[in-house]
Amino acid sequence: MTVATRQQLGRLVETLQRTIPAGRVVTTGPGYDAARQLWNGAVASRPGVIVRCVDPSEARDAVLAAREFGVPLSVRGGGHDWAGRALSDGGLTVDLTDLRRVTVHPAAEVAEVSGGATALDVARAAEPFGLTAVTGTAGSVGMAGLTLGGGYGPLSGRFGLAVDNLLSADLVLADGSVVSVDEEREPDLFWALRGGGGNFGLVTSMRIRLHRVPTLLSGIVMYPWDQAATVLAGLADIVPGAPDELTVQFGVLPGPGGDPVVFLAPTWSGDDTAAGERELARLDTLGTPLLSQLLPTTMPEKLAAIDAQFPFGRHAEIRSRWVPALTTGVRDALHLAGSGLTSPCSAVSLHCLHGAAARVPVTRTAFGNRDPHLMVEIIALWEPGDARAADHRAWAGDLSSALEPEALPGGYPNLLGTDEVTQIAHAYGPNTERLLALKRRFDPDHVFRAIPLPFSSASEVACS
Repeated sequence: MTVATRQQLGRLVETLQRTIPAGRVVTTGPGYDAARQLWNGAVASRPGVIVRCVDPSEARDAVLAAREFGVPLSVRGGGHDWAGRALSDGGLTVDLTDLRRVTVHPAAEVAEVSGGATALDVARAAEPFGLTAVTGTAGSVGMAGLTLGGGYGPLSGRFGLAVDNLLSADLVLADGSVVSVDEEREPDLFWALRGGGGNFGLVTSMRIRLHRVPTLLSGIVMYPWDQAATVLAGLADIVPGAPDELTVQFGVLPGPGGDPVVFLAPTWSGDDTAAGERELARLDTLGTPLLSQLLPTTMPEKLAAIDAQFPFGRHAEIRSRWVPALTTGVRDALHLAGSGLTSPCSAVSLHCLHGAAARVPVTRTAFGNRDPHLMVEIIALWEPGDARAADHRAWAGDLSSALEPEALPGGYPNLLGTDEVTQIAHAYGPNTERLLALKRRFDPDHVFRAIPLPFSSASEVACS
């Protein structure tokens, strides 16, 4: 699609205001400004129109109007996509942030989640019933976007990725039809949603599986940088053999004094608390910690803590790599990057895919990598106005390049930028051809553009 003209946008607004109150169809003003604020403050896109939906029918009206007038469309859920794909620059953005209802059915251990709900919304709704959801690591991330793209998180070893816990979804298709999909109803579309992201329709609600976890043991351990080589080597031995109940996130952070540290953020989700305490105690013995806080916690507390550490509004550049293990080459690249941190806000975080998540056959969902691996998230962050923005971006790119010889093909679609063509081409592994065939079937005009897909022709790339 091309950029919308002023005339197209004017007619679009007139059409939308026939069914949606004018205060929710915005082109300027406080409501507009609030809706275009994303986690990555560097994103400067300005939609021509934002529809702030409070009902799924309004989302459908917006999709139909965008089609009628040929206006590019985007969907904003949590607003956490660093690449800014939530905003359609000069086009129409459907803002779902007011569609945040979460209804928990404790007996069935299921939650109904509206399209704009965040991971923290879901965790808070489930917690009073002694239940928890498989989320990512940050609470402000939109639950739908996280889930549809995969969803690494602290419970993935025991319960799979977030996408493995999706039971059904309600969505608006490109032609305006509203469908409910699961294993029995439109199973091909349901398969594509589970890993192919929001590229097939606008998800207004979904049902996800919850889990009864009496106690989470979690926290953080920090080691000084002069122990980095020893600690990382120790993790290389521990992480591959970790039980399902133990998921260890780890990496590099600027420490309290500004110097880099190795951090470990383990989570034990098993029923045997004593066994969890023993497993976590091993992580205290890799060196002499600067800090060790491993205690019972809840998922809302964990998610809120990450949100506080990585707030909305900073400028961001993210790169990611899949690596098969914490090899010597990977450890050397991490050590070099930590020693050369350019910003006191930046970090490198490694997420483990193991246990239950690795036992799902790769063709069962569209998610393209089920071999045990580490997902390296390279997070360059800096405050607005920082004169060293180019240095921070280069730091992220340099680490990604240093990891390339050790990396698996592809990468995590939820974090890939649109310029990472080689990684995108391999991101869906053996599922690529089926996924693209379903894209052509359900959205041949590329109305929905979310996480990147590996297009097979120049015309498809132009439409994306």
